[in-house]
Amino acid sequence: MRLDVILRVTTKLLLPFILLFGLYVHFHGDFGPGGGFQAGVIAAGMLILFAIVFGVYAAKQVVAPGFAQTMVPLGVLIYASAGLPAFFHNQNFLNFGVLAEHTDHGQHIGILWVEVGVLVTVAGSMIAIFYALVERGRS
Repeated sequence: MRLDVILRVTTKLLLPFILLFGLYVHFHGDFGPGGGFQAGVIAAGMLILFAIVFGVYAAKQVVAPGFAQTMVPLGVLIYASAGLPAFFHNQNFLNFGVLAEHTDHGQHIGILWVEVGVLVTVAGSMIAIFYALVERGRS
């Protein structure tokens, strides 16, 4: 798609807004159901759009396949570490009330932490799956 100038310029203009929308979905997820999963898919979709327009090689320069595969356990680690403060205070594992003086504020911090872990895991998984599917037919 090197010759499609309009498509390339439009994609370059849209990418920051896609990322902004993904961040909006993530941070709005604290007040509604979910957020991290949807934001992770939007972030991965942004990279997939970039790869479709500019090529997979250019996308691998932005997010290397090894880094995408590392994001998956890193997100799980972030998710699991959200419960550690409560564990060290002899509370239930994901009791976020210990994160702040007011229980509601602690719940907000804890859920945000969990959603960041979900975002990282889902984005890494989607990008790794995309790279695996792209490389599937090549020898």
